[in-house]
Amino acid sequence: MALDVAVLMDPIEHIKIKKDSTFAMLLEAQHRGHRVGYLEPGSLAMRGGVPEARSARLRVRDDPSGWHELDPFEATALTDFDVILMRRDPPVDASYLHDTHILSRAAELGTHVVNDPTGLRDMNEKLFALHFPQCCPPTLVSARMDDLVAFVKDCGDCVLKPLDGMGGRSIFRSRADDPNLKVILETLLGSGEGPALAQKFQPEISEGDKRILLVNGEPVPYCLARIPQGTDFRGNLAAGGRGEARPLSDRDRWIAAEVGPELVRRGMWFVGLDVIGSVLTEINVTSPTCIREIDAQCGTRIASTLFDCIEARIG
Repeated sequence: MALDVAVLMDPIEHIKIKKDSTFAMLLEAQHRGHRVGYLEPGSLAMRGGVPEARSARLRVRDDPSGWHELDPFEATALTDFDVILMRRDPPVDASYLHDTHILSRAAELGTHVVNDPTGLRDMNEKLFALHFPQCCPPTLVSARMDDLVAFVKDCGDCVLKPLDGMGGRSIFRSRADDPNLKVILETLLGSGEGPALAQKFQPEISEGDKRILLVNGEPVPYCLARIPQGTDFRGNLAAGGRGEARPLSDRDRWIAAEVGPELVRRGMWFVGLDVIGSVLTEINVTSPTCIREIDAQCGTRIASTLFDCIEARIG
């Protein structure tokens, strides 16, 4: 059965198709004969009680010289779509939250939104991992400078980061004897805007920060280990890390089994877990990536698995 599938993403003309997971989903939707619509960024609206957006029919091709074609935009009720892929990148700012409110109304009226907009609002990618403390390293989230300093001194070596960052930005490593520790914390805490996260440093990061993809709560058999390069401790691909696909370990599968059922309960169809060594550090729900890299190295078709689940759910 052909479905009407819409995507809400950052501007498609700026993506890098070689490593864009949303693009992999669009290629798969088109391959299956589904009609694909592109929602113009910033155009979500409510007209009376009806959620709508400016949309255009989208055609994609796996060609770096020209990967998309769009028909003219027109106002469209979101309920005209069977499925909406919510794939906007963080930050989860006011604009992002407003989009999730409008998408929630579409979901109430029967459109399937992937991932569930209520979950996107509730599940901060740093904080939600702490719902599973049995999987996580020692961690403190606080807006109190003294508590964070004491935590770093107790652990000896920590990673410090904001709660709303992505791509390795504004992540610091600091030790108990670091003369810049308070300056780093002042930078993260700002003028009282909110807390920061401190987490015991995991030396296994040298072997890679593993991205484990879950589709409807089940792990893909391979992860992408994002390996730091040079003297940089960050493995994020956006920060220069190198991606190497690997089979999941028994510990990786255990972590996925601990987290997966709750993700399914909350309507999180496609999620990325970040695991360093044997511990879970983040749960990425907004726009997790690494489909293209794992597919290219392992011959998987992760977006196909996702659409199998979507089609089975819609029935």
